[in-house]
Amino acid sequence: MTQQNHLRGVLLASSACILWGISGVAASTLFINNPHLTAMWLTQVRMISAGLILLVWGMVAGKHPFKIWHHRHAAWTAVSYGLLGLIPVQLCYFEAVRVGNAPIATIIQFLGPFIISIYYFLFKHVTPSRIELIGMIMAFIGTHGHLNSLAISPVILFWGGLSAIGVATNTLIPRTILPKYGALTVTGWGLLIAGLFLTLLQPMWRVHLTITWPQLGLLIVIILLGTVAPFLMFARSLSDILPTTASLMDAFEPLAATVFSITFLNVQLTSFDFIGGLLIILAVMALSLNTHKMLHFLRRRRAHSSS
Repeated sequence: MTQQNHLRGVLLASSACILWGISGVAASTLFINNPHLTAMWLTQVRMISAGLILLVWGMVAGKHPFKIWHHRHAAWTAVSYGLLGLIPVQLCYFEAVRVGNAPIATIIQFLGPFIISIYYFLFKHVTPSRIELIGMIMAFIGTHGHLNSLAISPVILFWGGLSAIGVATNTLIPRTILPKYGALTVTGWGLLIAGLFLTLLQPMWRVHLTITWPQLGLLIVIILLGTVAPFLMFARSLSDILPTTASLMDAFEPLAATVFSITFLNVQLTSFDFIGGLLIILAVMALSLNTHKMLHFLRRRRAHSSS
């Protein structure tokens, strides 16, 4: 892996996370400018549109997305991924944005990796490392700071917490079928299944909305720049950098949501929000960074350089 490829991977992953953060700000703008817009309707449109685009892209790229339905286990996993992974990570996140704001919703959702650690501890009997325990304490302090400020309410914490759980299920459920069928196929079907399921619960065509041209532009931004493009960029980055390195770039998502919300939406954040958010971001970065592998890599590199 050359230095140029590594740099390309880092730029792709960080840019993808920035676009995800911007999509939250775009959704917040839509909710502010159109009070009749619901998180359910926005999630349905985003999922169905992005899912179809990814599946068509997969067919053009020769990924044969329909093969996943030839195997019962893979098919059920794709359905579970859509219903239990993508719905909470997207619908609940948009609800948190609607009742609160993009920075707070994104930072709470950013706690998802800790739920994954708790899952492995309770069900896989994998004891958290020292750095993971320190990270959890930092995240708790950061979240407590948000709870003590006026910027967060129980309803924001409820939807944000569900979206954080969604981050965990979104990561854990599809991992058994991703190597065989590819991210384009699995994510495309997951999005489409989730969107169609939500439409069965509440048909989107029954929602009477008046969408202006600027609002339509924001909707396109959420679908293309906030879903399709960052997914493709993040998936491409994994061929140039390690997954642990890519996961560290996740810190750019809440940072981008905060910066763009302050700049374009005049969102006022307290000192508790800044300090608490920074602690949560640092905590997740500590969790994502595998210190044992890094120390082993540095020792090998030092030994190679001295020989």
